[in-house]
Amino acid sequence: MKKTIKKSFFFAVLLGLIIPLNAQVKTAHYEIIIPAGISDVYSAEMEQRFTEYNKVFRFDPALLTSPLKIRVFSDKNEYDTYVTAALGSSRAGAVYLHYRNPANRELVIHRGSAEEESLIPHQAFIQFLRAFVPDPPPWLREGFAVYFTTLKFDRNKGTLSYEENLSWLETVKRSAINPEAVLKSSTSFTNIQAFSWAMVSFLMSDKKGDYYRSLTDSLMVLSPAGSAEENTQVMYNRLVLFSPIAALSRDYNTYIAGKKTFVELVEEGQRAYGTKNYPAAEESFRKAAELRNNHYAPYYYLGLLAYENKKYTEAEDFYKKALDCGAERAMVQYARGVNAATAGKKTEAIAFLEEASAADSIKYKARSDDLIKKLQ
Repeated sequence: MKKTIKKSFFFAVLLGLIIPLNAQVKTAHYEIIIPAGISDVYSAEMEQRFTEYNKVFRFDPALLTSPLKIRVFSDKNEYDTYVTAALGSSRAGAVYLHYRNPANRELVIHRGSAEEESLIPHQAFIQFLRAFVPDPPPWLREGFAVYFTTLKFDRNKGTLSYEENLSWLETVKRSAINPEAVLKSSTSFTNIQAFSWAMVSFLMSDKKGDYYRSLTDSLMVLSPAGSAEENTQVMYNRLVLFSPIAALSRDYNTYIAGKKTFVELVEEGQRAYGTKNYPAAEESFRKAAELRNNHYAPYYYLGLLAYENKKYTEAEDFYKKALDCGAERAMVQYARGVNAATAGKKTEAIAFLEEASAADSIKYKARSDDLIKKLQ
């Protein structure tokens, strides 16, 4: 949230009427208020998020005057009433409420809502940043909020995993913008999330490079007491001290021009595979797998490429990974059958081919039966 919310007496009274009996969970950096009888699924996630955020920002937790507060509602009406009382209207899933008094600031979550999983990463980062710097530069706030949106928490495994967020890349490529204007703006601007994300992605792209060091150095000059205008200016001055804006702008534009989405990489790989440029195809598919490690397409094609290179064990591993990621079973089992047959594993090959035929007789029965006859 961008503006400070003022609590009124009426608001305080209203909250007292609508908040049910709650349980309170305290962690190293958080205080979580959750309906009684509802299990806590947030403390481990939030502490891990705090750690990940602070690997970049290096804030001193001792500077926190109060823990970061999270308030959870399982009832939609209670959630809507609470948020509406603060904002004038509700926000689906999760929203961070910012007040001048740190003790009153809180991330409010509607547990079980369709939007909860996608909004918590965004709002949790804003809560973290504004706990230390209430009025940060807008590009820093919005850029990192988008950057960390794809930092997902698996509640079954209890772990965080990161997948690069490229949802704004096409917007950025279609609309040119002056990087200096982004870094100097102390107020919101058109497509702020898109261009702020692009700037953060660029600065974060090389963890051992000069731009990343300039970023982390400039974070040290942010002031908890500074206005957005003041923090924007001092951070800009520090950022360009050793990374002149002309060079930064040039390298930023080169970086964005060379950045490709998952779909672009897969299509590029398919074209290279079609022309038998296998090294180029492999490079594209491996990059695609790095962007989305849970999508089957890169692994399936990497399996085909391994087969072409007579690496049959490697091909089998990629095919299994493609299946695990939801690939069409008939398609993959046929490919596994061909791979096993070429590797001299006739029994396995026949089993794969029979399964492909049964899974999709229209596409694979004739081909599978023909190859099975040759193997018998």
